[in-house]
Amino acid sequence: MSVSDIIGSVLVFVGLLGMLIGSIGLVRLPDFFARTHAASKVDTVGVIVAVVGIAIISGLTLDALKVLLIGFFLLLTNPVAAHALGRAAWKSGLKPWRSDAQEAKSEEAGK
Repeated sequence: MSVSDIIGSVLVFVGLLGMLIGSIGLVRLPDFFARTHAASKVDTVGVIVAVVGIAIISGLTLDALKVLLIGFFLLLTNPVAAHALGRAAWKSGLKPWRSDAQEAKSEEAGK
């Protein structure tokens, strides 16, 4: 195994670990906005790191260029899609989750 294979494998593992942690966040977070944020970060950061690892393992080939191009398009599209989903939810009247303590503070401030 060469050094580039080890570095690429570590990057793929780190990307997959990040996606696993973000997937747990999708289940545990309380509302649509927080879940959308977690999903967009997982897709953008986790997949990009894994894709870079795959490109390093492939070496300087056309396949590596294609994989990096896919990563670039993901970098452009995922944040825009998450923002569009959040904005559409906000405009449709969906409100973010608030804890009881936050609601009590806002009621006191509104009096």
